[in-house]
Amino acid sequence: MPRVSVVHVVGVKQIFTVMPHKHFMDSPAPHHGSRHGDHSHFGLGAPPRVQPELEYRDHELLRGIAAGQLQLAFQPKLNVRSGVIDAAEALVRWDHPAMGLVMPDRFIDRSEDTGTIAELTVWTFQQSARDQQEFARLGLDLRIYVNLSAGLLTQETTVAELCAVAAQPGVKLGLEVTERSVIDDPQLAFANIARLRAAGYAIAIDDYGSGLSSLTYLKQIDADELKIDKSFILSLATSHRDPLIVRSTIDLAHALGLKVTAEGVETQAAHALLTVMGCDSVQGFLTGRPMPKARFLEHLAKFTLSSITFAHDITALTNHKIWKRA
Repeated sequence: MPRVSVVHVVGVKQIFTVMPHKHFMDSPAPHHGSRHGDHSHFGLGAPPRVQPELEYRDHELLRGIAAGQLQLAFQPKLNVRSGVIDAAEALVRWDHPAMGLVMPDRFIDRSEDTGTIAELTVWTFQQSARDQQEFARLGLDLRIYVNLSAGLLTQETTVAELCAVAAQPGVKLGLEVTERSVIDDPQLAFANIARLRAAGYAIAIDDYGSGLSSLTYLKQIDADELKIDKSFILSLATSHRDPLIVRSTIDLAHALGLKVTAEGVETQAAHALLTVMGCDSVQGFLTGRPMPKARFLEHLAKFTLSSITFAHDITALTNHKIWKRA
């Protein structure tokens, strides 16, 4: 069972250290609604009216990077046409010596606030390059995508470091950007995206559809791929509007020369419908949750398209004209 101990009291705020059992460390992270997360769920029974928190000092993250405490998890991206996993998204985890495995929603936002996000980002890209090259030596032709934190596109030093990562022989990485990444200084951000693409990164526009001016920056970003936000995918088989939005988005992206990835694909029905609509790739729990490198390699070795074979009753859905490409 997980152990919870009171470490100390600062003012009136009780701070807990959570020492999770291995089964908790391997479980998927809980969903959190706010920017900094809802800290009330740790897979254990908290005392009434007390919210246990994961707390660390700001310098600990940099020490953790230097000490090799960070690791990557990989979520596969399935090529719909070939039925092959040909890419993955790299997601950082922190194996804290006292708190166990810390998910990114516990430290990414704080890292942005305290100014350590640049060091964290550069490490993530460097490690992704090392892992991708290891995959290549094993005969796996995979492109690894990494999220770029909002604000870093206007930091010239960070952009130069990322270009240096891509310049290494054999490196095959992708970079995911959101609307937040270009808000502060759009012209500089667009210029640096073009610079990163020229260095060798495939550029993916992430969470498309969740912003307020998506069409504006879709027109201006020099990108290779568009990732449709999962909010349009989760109810794809039951909604009347979402399929129309998704199908038209796929057609628009293809007309602009962009490949399309659907995020949040969790059901066979969603996969089947996206296939009929002409979506290029899918990512979500159906094809694999984020997993450590060793488990990711095992997953690749065992994965076949037949492992997500579609039920016969899906045929009726995919034959309906609303799902088909124009």
